[in-house]
Amino acid sequence: MRFGLLVCLTWPLLVLAHGISEADKQRMLESGYLQYIELGASHMLTGYDHLLFLFGVVFFLNTFKDIVKFVTAFTLGHCITLIFATYFHIIWNFWLVDAIIACSVIYKGFDNNGGFQKYLNMPSPNLLGMVFAFGLLHGFGLSTRLQQLPLGEDAWQMMLRILSFNIGVELGQIAALVLMVGLLMLFRKSSAFLRFSHIANLGLIMAGIYLLFVQLHGYQHDTNAELFRFPVEEHHHVHEDMEIEKATDTSRNSL
Repeated sequence: MRFGLLVCLTWPLLVLAHGISEADKQRMLESGYLQYIELGASHMLTGYDHLLFLFGVVFFLNTFKDIVKFVTAFTLGHCITLIFATYFHIIWNFWLVDAIIACSVIYKGFDNNGGFQKYLNMPSPNLLGMVFAFGLLHGFGLSTRLQQLPLGEDAWQMMLRILSFNIGVELGQIAALVLMVGLLMLFRKSSAFLRFSHIANLGLIMAGIYLLFVQLHGYQHDTNAELFRFPVEEHHHVHEDMEIEKATDTSRNSL
């Protein structure tokens, strides 16, 4: 029962973690660059780990200048790895990449709540540098998804498709940031913002931990499929038992 509940809770995120559905792959075989832009935007807008990290980055930023500075650092980071890792076919197990990305969400929530000062008695690492570094990691995660698509053999066509996907990612990021920053600016005026900020960043930590376990669970399925496979013989016997039970219940009702 508990295992079934765990599967039900994690299955939607496990599906999203694969990034590219078979329908998307088939559609991209005959698609143009606009479809790659659309797909990039949709991946950013449905990428919970990317959105949660961005939310943590802009959470305490008060000025437009600071928002531009930190978002630019993140954007440069993920553009570099997205473009170059995809073009040169550099890939790693996407479950593990996403697991590390989940750690970036945990890190940002921990940092926002002053965890380095409270628990480690040290100043926070340089925020701009960390945002850039995590941007590189997030771009690698996006690249693992993009490399599941048919990008073609022609180098020029491949680069244009990569750039189109990247443009879509940036458009999706801008749309998400406008909403995040707008809501945060409105809520900052509330007297409850400080209390909310602590709870919200605890939520970031918990969400990051949840995503981490989801990705590690997916990695176990990916690398040890035999351990999770439902034996065919057992599956057959279960269905036989169900049929016998059904027949028994029918005969009882007829009496």
